Amino acid sequence: MPGVEGRVIVVTGAGGGLGREYALSLAHNRAKVVVNDLGGARDGSGSGTSMADNVVAEIRAAGGEAVPNYDSVATADGGKAIIQTALDHFGSIHGVVNNAGILRDKGFHKMTDEEWNIVLGVHLHGGFHVTKAAWPHFREQGYGRIVMATSTSGIYGNFGQSNYGAAKAGLIGLINTLAIEGRKYNILANAVAPMAATRMTSDIAPAELLAKLPPEQVAPVVGYLLTEECEDSGTVVVAGGGQVHRVQYFQSQGATFDETPTIDEVAARWKEITDMTGSEPGVNPVG
Repeated sequence: MPGVEGRVIVVTGAGGGLGREYALSLAHNRAKVVVNDLGGARDGSGSGTSMADNVVAEIRAAGGEAVPNYDSVATADGGKAIIQTALDHFGSIHGVVNNAGILRDKGFHKMTDEEWNIVLGVHLHGGFHVTKAAWPHFREQGYGRIVMATSTSGIYGNFGQSNYGAAKAGLIGLINTLAIEGRKYNILANAVAPMAATRMTSDIAPAELLAKLPPEQVAPVVGYLLTEECEDSGTVVVAGGGQVHRVQYFQSQGATFDETPTIDEVAARWKEITDMTGSEPGVNPVG
């Protein structure tokens, strides 16, 4: 069975923007799609059914298979309900795209606990809840594909997005471990940092830049990571504007101390420690 044909895939936050493009692309390639969307505003407030319903209608009108789901990814019960929708309607679950997200941008010195917690709740906890609900099914059938929506804000940082960046970086840490634990069960976990013009980015990037970043250009990359043919796991890619790049941690040659150094001794060798000449891909020394 090539590609994603016949596979049952959940896409969270699929009522618009990138999630909609992922759902449409997957359905076009004959996947069966659960279109999840809480139907809220960009900041996470409100809810409704029309966003998910409209995408499902669009897929069905084109001859594809899809069902809507309106649960929040931010709770364990919501994550379970989303996966249960796939099981109830299609009888199985083969892949999840953890795309749902909100923004509460603010300088760190002004950020409230609520603004921090709600963003981590949707992005990081949401990725956990949905994947956790699908995980036992993936293990039992010996197959699963997971795509986390990370961000360059998580990889490199961005002003006013400490909450968002921390959540997105956390998802990279999550796939690194899922890749290790899932490998023997043929469960692969990867992350995509999209560069695209959506309502999430409408006021945080110049219009001339956004015009070069149509969201549909990211969808084939996400689609490939959900295929049986994909063999990568624990990989992070940045995709958008017709370009796709892999991002990977590297470690310097560093410095070796025979005995516990003093602060002054560390300072004296700091340039050596941080010099990336001859650096190599980082590995977990205790893994």
